[in-house]
Amino acid sequence: MRIFPAIDLFGKKAVRLRKGDYNEMTVYSDEPVSVAEDFISCGAECIHLVDLEGAKSGSAENFDTIRSILSSGRFFSEVGGGIRTLDTAEKYLSAGASRVILGTAALENEAFLKEAVKKFGERVAVGADVKNGFIAVRGWLKSSETPLLGFAKKMQDIGVKALICTDISRDGEMRGANLELYKKLAAELDMEVVASGGVSSLEEIKKLKSFSVSGAIVGKAYYERLFSLSNAITAAR
Repeated sequence: MRIFPAIDLFGKKAVRLRKGDYNEMTVYSDEPVSVAEDFISCGAECIHLVDLEGAKSGSAENFDTIRSILSSGRFFSEVGGGIRTLDTAEKYLSAGASRVILGTAALENEAFLKEAVKKFGERVAVGADVKNGFIAVRGWLKSSETPLLGFAKKMQDIGVKALICTDISRDGEMRGANLELYKKLAAELDMEVVASGGVSSLEEIKKLKSFSVSGAIVGKAYYERLFSLSNAITAAR
């Protein structure tokens, strides 16, 4: 199982939100590139990057900062947040992203999603951000009436190879991941499942691995030093 330490970007800074609430934002670093370099020094081989401003606006607001982080090319990288056109997706992929994550666009523009999968193949992942069992969009600000499992199976049928699933109720709370949710998804789907939201202990990482979850995103627990990144990577192996 792969560990994806996360950098969420707002105003060119590394931040974390609580339950996706933009009014509950903590700034952890004014130098996101240094944060990424710290990840690498701890043994990270993957990184998860999100443009929080882009998720709201649909534009690549923090592109220059993300490009600087990607420039080392020393890790598998996934980038999400406001990627709603082929041009934006290609922009990130050309800048060095290993794959791009489509969220709002995957739900609201199926034709675009199919075109992106046709053009970029496995370099397209879908973000399933879940609020009370339903998909949320536009930077988690808007809830849909689309249930998670039905959405995930539809993505699989379209040809998407990786699903990054975030339980919004757990995100930034450090009270534990929704293990049953990820166990069910891994059992029901024939695609990569990456767990996100509330991962806060090495024991949880080991359990996710035992469910055959392919990856786990760690955010606030790393920044608040609940565990070391190197230990998390070891636990996932």
